[in-house]
Amino acid sequence: MRNTLWALVLMLTGAVAQAGSIAEYTEGMERHEGYHDFYWDNASGRVLLQVEAFDRELLLLTGLAQGLGSNPVGLDRNQVGDTRLVRFERVGNKVLLHQLNTRFRAKSDNAAERRAVEEAFASSVLWGFDVLAGEQGSALVDFTPFLLSDQHGIATRLKDTGQGSYSLDQGKSAVYLPRTKNFPKNSEFEASLTFAGTSSGEYVREVVPTAALVTLRQHVSLVELPDENYQPRRFHSNSGYFPMTYRDYATAIDEPMDQRLIYRHRLEKKAGSDEPLEPIIYYVDSGVPEPVRSALIEGASWWNQAFEAAGFKNAFQVKLLPEGADPLDVRYNVINWVHRSTRGWSYGYSIADPRTGEILKGNVTLGSLRVRQDFLIAQGLLQPYAGDEADTSALKEMALARIRQLSAHEVGHTLGLAHNFAASAAGRASVMDYPAPLVTLNDGELDLAEAYDSGIGRWDKLAIMYGYGSGESETGYLESVLRLAQEEGLRFISDPDSRTINNAHAASHLWDNGADPLQEFERMTRLRAHALENFSTAANRPDTPRSALEETLVPVYYGHRYQAEAVGKLIGGLDYDYLQNDAAQASYSMVPAERQEQAIDALLGSLEPQFLRLPEPVLNLLPPKAYGYARTRESFPAYTGVTFDAIAAAEAAAGHTLDILLNPERAARLQQQAARSDRQPGFASVLGQLTEKALQSGKYSGMEAAIHQRVNHVYVHKLMTLSGNAQAPESVRASASMELTRLLQGIGRMKLFGDDPENYSAHYYYQAQRIAAFNEGRLEPEGEKLKSMPPGSPI
Repeated sequence: MRNTLWALVLMLTGAVAQAGSIAEYTEGMERHEGYHDFYWDNASGRVLLQVEAFDRELLLLTGLAQGLGSNPVGLDRNQVGDTRLVRFERVGNKVLLHQLNTRFRAKSDNAAERRAVEEAFASSVLWGFDVLAGEQGSALVDFTPFLLSDQHGIATRLKDTGQGSYSLDQGKSAVYLPRTKNFPKNSEFEASLTFAGTSSGEYVREVVPTAALVTLRQHVSLVELPDENYQPRRFHSNSGYFPMTYRDYATAIDEPMDQRLIYRHRLEKKAGSDEPLEPIIYYVDSGVPEPVRSALIEGASWWNQAFEAAGFKNAFQVKLLPEGADPLDVRYNVINWVHRSTRGWSYGYSIADPRTGEILKGNVTLGSLRVRQDFLIAQGLLQPYAGDEADTSALKEMALARIRQLSAHEVGHTLGLAHNFAASAAGRASVMDYPAPLVTLNDGELDLAEAYDSGIGRWDKLAIMYGYGSGESETGYLESVLRLAQEEGLRFISDPDSRTINNAHAASHLWDNGADPLQEFERMTRLRAHALENFSTAANRPDTPRSALEETLVPVYYGHRYQAEAVGKLIGGLDYDYLQNDAAQASYSMVPAERQEQAIDALLGSLEPQFLRLPEPVLNLLPPKAYGYARTRESFPAYTGVTFDAIAAAEAAAGHTLDILLNPERAARLQQQAARSDRQPGFASVLGQLTEKALQSGKYSGMEAAIHQRVNHVYVHKLMTLSGNAQAPESVRASASMELTRLLQGIGRMKLFGDDPENYSAHYYYQAQRIAAFNEGRLEPEGEKLKSMPPGSPI
């Protein structure tokens, strides 16, 4: 009897495995024909996928149709995720979804040589499916478990941003049918995923109605690869494009293995015409309100100027997204309008063929609150609400001008272009820079008429020529474009040399203007002083709480922060380009000593109490927060409870300047430059001047004395942090340690505890105690939390 039962079990198992034809299995289900036919089983809530072309390569894409709404977490609406080259493989009664490794290749006609590379490096099997039914080389699998899995990495993102530990709740997740569709070359699927977790972080609590349950919609696409008629184009460090890099093990021994191509759209001309076979069309999210929608369309359309310069006619177009079109559908290049709870970054990202770099879809994410940040900056500068009839037209025009530029900038990324942070030094030569609003002072009035540029820049035209133009010889043509940029003095310097305050490039900065950082810093400090002296209730609408003036004041008071970073890069800085080895010019040059000393003086000036002090009339304007309102991350820092804290505001600004001056990498460069040339100022000079300022107790009184003491406190903290930084070189740590001792000795030579209306005795006594405790190992500077500025980027 036992043997008979086992035989019956085996027979039933075999019956499940060989369930018959697909038509029989899917009888009564809703069929969707397309790239991969699939069936909707309404009774069980399943998507059944029919796989026919096994071992055929295709693209697997993921994205988010519904986002979290938090900029710091970064899970945005219509966000695109990984692009993976995959194929379905059948092994007996199982179908594997296999991701191929595209980073290591053998571009060879020799099959054995290609196989040797494939077998040398691991690939990734993403999923295994049981075959439900099959016929004539086709297999039917249940695609639902894959769709209801976290393919976008949502739980990992929540954990990595400190929002808690979340896991997918299958019982609260399901296929989302309205966005599950099929087309001839792409199959689109969507699922509503719910993640359950505990210890939710503040960002989740800010935006989710029940923080323990986070529901988002994940989009999954299966996309046919493009044909093989696309011609890849080689990357050059001065081309302005993102590189696509892979290693080719079939290259000759005297040739480089690492191959670099640029990312670009396919664009070809009609025979005998400058018209394209297929224009590049971008679609603007129909959810964008006017007048922002028109500004986005106008700004993105600037790129047609560049394509005309590259020899095309009507090759780049911008339209409104058609009704019913899915923004995540790979067939549409989309400019998305994304709402978040706080202002944040915008992005331009491309989905590209990982084999060639051909861009298949451009996807722009524009944060909707960016336009309001520019309006806020303009409010604090222009004070438009003084009269009964407030004229805000100049403010709105500045905000819309920024949106046009931002639209062009992010679309530029989706055309393949990287940032060019040296462009502002060449008269706004590229929209791929980060522009600061260019505010001018004319006859005692601030003017925003030239705040942002209009139209594409000369560098942008040359970059599009490199990526999309053509000549009789491609090599000769590309070299001619690069040569033209050099002849016109247009430089390309991107993120690794520009983005952080520790970077060394003397001419490539973010959120700056002009060719000379020192001159622009001096000009901006005059504008800042004018704006602070004239700051009044006219900065805000009459029907807003008086306490809201604080947030309007923030970008005015800290308005020098990015130009200060540009000045700081002159200190220990270098000037260089991305040179080929056969270039005639020198590899780099050190910033001249005189320029470095001027930069040090300029930043030391931003630590002066006169610079950091807010005018008394402005302080009198800033009450505690009105009932129903509270401080946010956009407010000034404070130690004083509900009241405005002018000293903490100065502390945060001083901390930023000292971070620039005492950056460990900059300090190391200063030391090495001084070792190479005794004309260079060196790090010891910076420390000596800072310490001298710290000991100038007789120079200040009143509020300025209080600010001076707080700046000293920050200076001692930053010195201790640098002295204990295990990542800094020994020589830098030694210099910081000795400067702490010099400061301690300087305090020791002072006459303390006498007549001291400014409280300097207590201040210096406390700083001496801190230094002594640090030297004895009883104080860890990481335990002291200094105040920092509200977020500046993005402006």
